[in-house]
Amino acid sequence: MIVRRRAVPAVLAVTALLLTAGCSSGGEGGTDGSGRTATGGPPGASAPRATGSLPPAKGSVRVLRTVAEGLKTPWGLAPLPGGGLLVSSRDEGTISRVDEKTGRTTELGTVSGVSPAGEGGLLGIALSPAFASDHMVYAYFTSASDNRIVRMLYDEKKPAGEQLGAPDTVFKGIPKGSIHNGGRIAFGPDGMLYAGTGESGQKGLAQDRKSLGGKILRLTPDGEPAPGNPFPGSPVYSYGHRNVQGLAWDDRQRLFASEFGQDTWDELNAIKPGGNYGWPEAEGRSSYARFQNPLAQWHTDDASPSGIAWVDGVIWTAGLKGERLWRIPLNGTSAVADAQSFLTGTYGRLRTVVPAGGDRLWLVTSNTDGRGSPKKGDDRVLEVRVR
Repeated sequence: MIVRRRAVPAVLAVTALLLTAGCSSGGEGGTDGSGRTATGGPPGASAPRATGSLPPAKGSVRVLRTVAEGLKTPWGLAPLPGGGLLVSSRDEGTISRVDEKTGRTTELGTVSGVSPAGEGGLLGIALSPAFASDHMVYAYFTSASDNRIVRMLYDEKKPAGEQLGAPDTVFKGIPKGSIHNGGRIAFGPDGMLYAGTGESGQKGLAQDRKSLGGKILRLTPDGEPAPGNPFPGSPVYSYGHRNVQGLAWDDRQRLFASEFGQDTWDELNAIKPGGNYGWPEAEGRSSYARFQNPLAQWHTDDASPSGIAWVDGVIWTAGLKGERLWRIPLNGTSAVADAQSFLTGTYGRLRTVVPAGGDRLWLVTSNTDGRGSPKKGDDRVLEVRVR
């Protein structure tokens, strides 16, 4: 269901590929997951170029510091342009601001309408492309009836706890369930709003192009199907997904997505506009020509991939059940070496990873989500240096 507003330009074209090995698991790392494949960028994106220098086959990770701790069920993270990190709480339905220098955490307010249960609640957040002027924060959340996307005015001049305006529904009608609610949202280099959704445990929805479940959606900032989408008049950008919780673009505007598998393979996919990623008929790489194959896959016990980030030719993937950070070096949309893991078991479940500028990442743990084993200080935001 779409709440219609204005339209905006588009952009996107793309490429695809496959291969690379690894491991992952069911839901969010313990019961169920997601999986399929893809390749692509936004309509109008430039064709892949010859790569001058490839990332090294082996990398390194160093945790520089704990930025904040004591967070409850953190899920989405959005860096503010003037400094500070916005963090959503899945179960509390709140958005807080973390001062990345002092670690001080201030609650902005509660997002009304959030109905947390199972894997649902207040999930991904993103800043408007025009945030400097409109001060809008977008959020994906589970309501009593569906999953939806809203936007809210952020007014930092108001008192703490009252800085979020009432949510304005931009898009609704995404199927909800106790599992597989997707939830990652991000604005692409084309200015369009992308959303990863899950099939809510109803496998057949992933192959139904009329359903919003098990898809990557591409919308204008006002919630309209974006111009240039592969299926005219539809918000669907790719389909055949089980549960998408990671979205990232490289420096050539190519889109990548992570996906939970069921029993065998989790996936990292290069997303192709209109691509079919196979679920529930395929999990991981398959011989079916009509399905896109993943460029990397992991056994489900080793990953359950949620957030992803692209830095200098490498995709970094946060693993929930696998409790590790995966590194996948790329040449275009192909993996150039086997995936490499870091921090295994050190910080527990890892939910979100976001570029922090240069060779650094913001990394969010997820041990208070009901499936982890919280330790003193959980949950945390970490600053990590990567190569």
